[in-house]
Amino acid sequence: QVQLVESGGGLVQPGGSLRLSCTASRFTLDDLTIGWFRQAPGKERERVSCISSNDPNTFYADPVKGRFTMSRDNAKNMVYLHMTSLKPEDTAVYHCAAAQYSFCPNAEGYFEYWGQGTQVTVSS
Repeated sequence: QVQLVESGGGLVQPGGSLRLSCTASRFTLDDLTIGWFRQAPGKERERVSCISSNDPNTFYADPVKGRFTMSRDNAKNMVYLHMTSLKPEDTAVYHCAAAQYSFCPNAEGYFEYWGQGTQVTVSS
């Protein structure tokens, strides 16, 4: 039932950093395109970033460009989202998702496997 598992969320002050992790227990991530999505209270879920199976092909949404970076550690079956210079508007539940696709899709529907999410709160 559990597809992907996120970790690393928490409370951080504006300007701080966090690293989110995404992994799976029943399959490997190195052949999958991995995306990060976030949803804040009262807002629709939005795409944040993506790293394709043709690593290091990446995508970053405009609000996080230059601040967020994705990476893989295939030996650990992990995908990371390193977040720096965090702002209060980054506060949201962050989900990772996997797509059986060779490059980052434009539409959320292409991502087949999802995690339950990890809370990121940016506040003084």
